[in-house]
Amino acid sequence: MKLLQAGPSPFVRKVLVTLHETGQFDEVETVQVTASPLAPDPNLIAANPVGKIPALLRSDAPTLYDSRVICRYLDHRAQSGLYPESRLFDTLTLEATADGMMEASVLIVYEERFRPPEKVSIEWIEGQWAKVSRALDALNTRWMSHLHGRLDMGHIAIGCALAYLDFRHDVRKWRTGREALADWYEGFAKRPSMVATDPES
Repeated sequence: MKLLQAGPSPFVRKVLVTLHETGQFDEVETVQVTASPLAPDPNLIAANPVGKIPALLRSDAPTLYDSRVICRYLDHRAQSGLYPESRLFDTLTLEATADGMMEASVLIVYEERFRPPEKVSIEWIEGQWAKVSRALDALNTRWMSHLHGRLDMGHIAIGCALAYLDFRHDVRKWRTGREALADWYEGFAKRPSMVATDPES
């Protein structure tokens, strides 16, 4: 299998962490592509018509894309139990929350990187950050018991989302007023799978 990736994408990292946690990392070759929203790599377009990463190329089956699809496939392939039936919808909701945070965070980066300075919308950026902030508050007040439970895809997705906030939006100081979530992440960030996929290492 080949995993198409680009830069420090939190969606790619979610897949990489899943590969480590399920013992499949050595079975996948990572391939760097360009994932610019303005001029995506032709190889990426060939794999995923919407031009987004990650995409997982399989020799015996169609390419998979969207991190949620890929992670679900990898979990099924390894029978790792990262989507436990007993709390499946909680796990899926946490993963969706993390993906929403990551999407909003990436869109802020895109707004500042790809628009001419005079066309950057501060109001739009703050609207995206408001999504992240509300999600952080919900995690800190409603989801800590789940996050302190057995590892599942919700943990991996939230961990990668918080790591991306540190990487791209550290100035926002997301930990302020969210001590429970910050304490949980401090421990989760030390997992070997997180350390191995740190874009700053």
